[in-house]
Amino acid sequence: MSETALQKVLDHARSGIEVREAFFEQHSQLIVEIARSMAVRLAQGSKILFCGNGGSAADCQHLAAELVNRFKLERPPLPGLALTTDTSIITAIGNDYSYDMIFEKQVQALGLPGDVLIGISTSGTSPNVIKALKEAKRKNMITIGMTGMGVGEMLSICDHVVSVPSKDTPVIQEIHIAAGHLFCELIDHFLFEAVSELEPYLTAD
Repeated sequence: MSETALQKVLDHARSGIEVREAFFEQHSQLIVEIARSMAVRLAQGSKILFCGNGGSAADCQHLAAELVNRFKLERPPLPGLALTTDTSIITAIGNDYSYDMIFEKQVQALGLPGDVLIGISTSGTSPNVIKALKEAKRKNMITIGMTGMGVGEMLSICDHVVSVPSKDTPVIQEIHIAAGHLFCELIDHFLFEAVSELEPYLTAD
């Protein structure tokens, strides 16, 4: 017998809760460390770039908007840029070169040493995200990979990897955006609410 519609809702909710709890139990300190690293770079005048495909592309745009506009706190705009939005650039690169290069070439053009690239891939294997992260690494940018259980090449090319313990793409995406929201909230915390917490890292960096 197939599941009822109600059972599908309850199963998805239960699975999401279990994975979310496991993720934050394991990675809460990592979330703080990543957000602090991004806050340091922003304080030094760098910017945060995002790339990903499909639902992850939507997450890139969502999080860039939270930085440029605001999250919860009233504060000055912060430089965040989604590499998923300019259709002329994306289609030109895809047509003239390869879809695998649509983010890599933008990182070549826009990324500077000290900038941050967040590459989002639920599988951990998206070729265009991997290429972009490799290019960012080559340019001495901070590289952050967000994925599911399949970390893949991200482990060797990222300074930080956010790995959700699930193979269920919707659940992974839901936790990615939760982690992204926390990045935004903690960036505001370090830059505008608890600057003294950030000062030692600015000096060390």
